[in-house]
Amino acid sequence: MHASAGPAPYDRLVIYYLQGRVVQEPSVGSGYIGTWQEEESAFLFFHRRADDVVMRLIALQPELQLIDRYEMSYDEWQGQRLQRKTLGDFTIVPQWEACQNGAVDPNRCIVMDPGVVFGNGDHPTTQDCLDAIGLAAASMPVATAVDLGTGTGILALAAWKSGVRQVIALDFNRLAVKTAHRNFRINGAQEHILALHARAEDSMDMAADLMIANIHFDIMKRLIVSAGFLRKRQFILSGLLRSEVREVEAMLSQVPATILRKWERDGIWHTLWGENPARDISCRAY
Repeated sequence: MHASAGPAPYDRLVIYYLQGRVVQEPSVGSGYIGTWQEEESAFLFFHRRADDVVMRLIALQPELQLIDRYEMSYDEWQGQRLQRKTLGDFTIVPQWEACQNGAVDPNRCIVMDPGVVFGNGDHPTTQDCLDAIGLAAASMPVATAVDLGTGTGILALAAWKSGVRQVIALDFNRLAVKTAHRNFRINGAQEHILALHARAEDSMDMAADLMIANIHFDIMKRLIVSAGFLRKRQFILSGLLRSEVREVEAMLSQVPATILRKWERDGIWHTLWGENPARDISCRAY
């Protein structure tokens, strides 16, 4: 295990909400944590107030506009206190609470520093994806996987811990890619999991034994109808609401793909695990 125990690196967060695209990020020495960039808006995270730093950034990019500033605790941002938890066969441990030798099976311990990116395992769809990954890996040899919209990298790490030797983890948010790469390094998986900044819909041509997609519904629909979807032997589709999962099931029946299992949480969230018809394809992800 490559984690080391210590205090949590976050306390108070100061978040600056800007309209526009941030081109030049502040230096880390300013208390800067990272930037969550949406299409035409950005959230800059700092450990402390950095009004002067943000004003200098806006002076360099006059097209930027400061909309608001928020201050909150790290636990408030994440929704609850980040602590050790067991989800199915996995134990998720914050980096600052390193796995104790003998206390947790290292092959089932995922050490996480989610930073300010969401994805610490608390969402129901993440938990169901963890179960689905275990079932997929046990059902057939899974040498390669692709994780679309990897976020913190927790599902890519679960795939690797389940025996997948090569994983590509994609996200279109640069802060998510940076966070995921850090978590792969913390777990000693950097030689087996590649974090890439890319759109899911632009990355479907690669063949893989398993595709994991806990992503937005609109993107998922485009993935299913792409030719590249058939190059994935198994798939896990998650993040679906009740009306959305019905539409996805109808689309899969036209592929045709076989749904092997379906999860439903609180009558709201749905996850599907299935397989595509066997085809003579190369299963090297990269």
